[in-house]
Amino acid sequence: MTTRKPLNLIKTLGEIVGHEFDIILNIEKPYPPLLEIHAYTASPKPRGAPEIHVKEPLDLGVIRKVGHNEQVKITTPVIVAWNNGKSIMVGDFRALNTYTALDRYPIPRIQIGLTQISQECT
Repeated sequence: MTTRKPLNLIKTLGEIVGHEFDIILNIEKPYPPLLEIHAYTASPKPRGAPEIHVKEPLDLGVIRKVGHNEQVKITTPVIVAWNNGKSIMVGDFRALNTYTALDRYPIPRIQIGLTQISQECT
């Protein structure tokens, strides 16, 4: 497996102009215990997978190492392994989703809009 070297063009999350993001929480620090959940215990299959999934984002500065005495806030990384030997790293955002302000104007479903337009045209 070859690893890519960090390029000067690659910036950390939120530093790219036009790609800013803002997560609005309806709570303030200190976060409630629900957001401070412990990591899942790993099954034997994905135990070797963290090295694969962590090295590149760590080199690019997207993620950082957490000290042994530092609690993880907001999300916990989860390695999902399939039977074919492949795996993927995802974040468990279920606790964060309970405290995130909902978008008052979500993107509408395209199929519903097309159906309404086609009914009005006929």
